[in-house]
Amino acid sequence: MLNTKNKKVSLVLLVVSVIYLILSFQLPSYAYVPVDSDVIPIALGFILLVLSIALFFIKDSEKKANISKKDLVPILVVLGFILFYIVFLEMLGFIIVTALFIFFCSWYLGYKHFLSNSIVSLVLPLAIYLLFTSFLQIQLPSGILPF
Repeated sequence: MLNTKNKKVSLVLLVVSVIYLILSFQLPSYAYVPVDSDVIPIALGFILLVLSIALFFIKDSEKKANISKKDLVPILVVLGFILFYIVFLEMLGFIIVTALFIFFCSWYLGYKHFLSNSIVSLVLPLAIYLLFTSFLQIQLPSGILPF
């Protein structure tokens, strides 16, 4: 039954998605908000569940996926950026951490136009923050910022 990598990985992802969904359904609900804080985690959990089931039925390709050592360093650096984002999101806030993540990640991956990179890194998190807090009434971590 578990004779392919896809089937083994899909079962692991299935277990992860079920645990994630159980934890997502335990998130506290907030009064007076039209879209509660558990909507996105529950949706992502169901998407992972459906995709893990689909992966179970996809045939493995014969080609091996080899990551060269040259490509391994950028992958690990971007994973480090993601880890930084996760660790400092609550402490510094969504706007600051997202701006730093977008700026340094795009700069590291080769986009060297400082001015346009800075503008996008600041405008995008501000726009997303305003969209979530004003229109959707979903609170994002404000961190050290006063709003």
